[in-house]
Amino acid sequence: MAGIPFVREIDCRYGETVEVSPLIRRVVANNPGPFTYTGTGVYIIGRGTVAVIDPGPDNAEHFDALKRALDGETVSHVLVTHSHMDHSPLAHPLAKWAGCKVYAGGPVIPTASDVRLEAGDDLQFAPDVTLRDGDTFEGPGWTIEAVATPGHTSNHFCFILKEESALFSGDHVMGWSTTVISPPDGNMTDYYASLEKVRARDLSTIWPTHGPPVRDVAPFLDAYIAHRRAREAAIMARLEAGDTLIPDMVKTIYKDVDKRLHPAACHSVLAHMIHMVETGSVKATGKMDLSTEYSPKA
Repeated sequence: MAGIPFVREIDCRYGETVEVSPLIRRVVANNPGPFTYTGTGVYIIGRGTVAVIDPGPDNAEHFDALKRALDGETVSHVLVTHSHMDHSPLAHPLAKWAGCKVYAGGPVIPTASDVRLEAGDDLQFAPDVTLRDGDTFEGPGWTIEAVATPGHTSNHFCFILKEESALFSGDHVMGWSTTVISPPDGNMTDYYASLEKVRARDLSTIWPTHGPPVRDVAPFLDAYIAHRRAREAAIMARLEAGDTLIPDMVKTIYKDVDKRLHPAACHSVLAHMIHMVETGSVKATGKMDLSTEYSPKA
């Protein structure tokens, strides 16, 4: 991950409502962990009539904190970036309490894996309204555009607050870490395209669901993409050295990483490998998984 200008400092006061910009308030759930960093940051957009992005886990203490933050206001939209357990479970309870609808992408492909790479799929979740790329939502003084960004999951959406040129990135881009891409629902080809799509927008700030904002957007995205390209170069080097199996490549590429993380690293390399086969630089024998043999394409 060398070269990415990570930002990791965050004002994290669990259960409190913190105004982070003229139009944005944030409430952080007390669910820190290896995939959530300091916890799920729930964003409240506007004043009076508001939208809520990524309500987070269905936890009574966290729900009470959101109710306090929203006291006296009207919630017109509950928006969800994707259906993982740290993002979507509270969406419907909140919408029912507020008397509005839940908006999100369609269903995911359930991840059947012996390696826990994420907070887990919220398989009970379905939106009231399925988002389409370019959908817009308005309230007094605010306009939000839905931007389809598959890659981390197939149903991932980001949201742009037009008045502040601010992107609510969910798990698509995070300031504190790179993003997990795990097949079959995670797709590296889609992820590259979504990163380029976001990079083409004139953004002032990125607000991830976990961790602090990214203020210097263009260099950060450039480095984020360069990191992925460097990982593919390392994979190709191992293929050219004669490694054919992903677990063998991981032993070398991730030799300085705790071996307990190597199973997760294998899934990351698999996502890259599928992309490299799709783009024609690598060939595979049979179904692409962790037991497949791979080689450079002549």
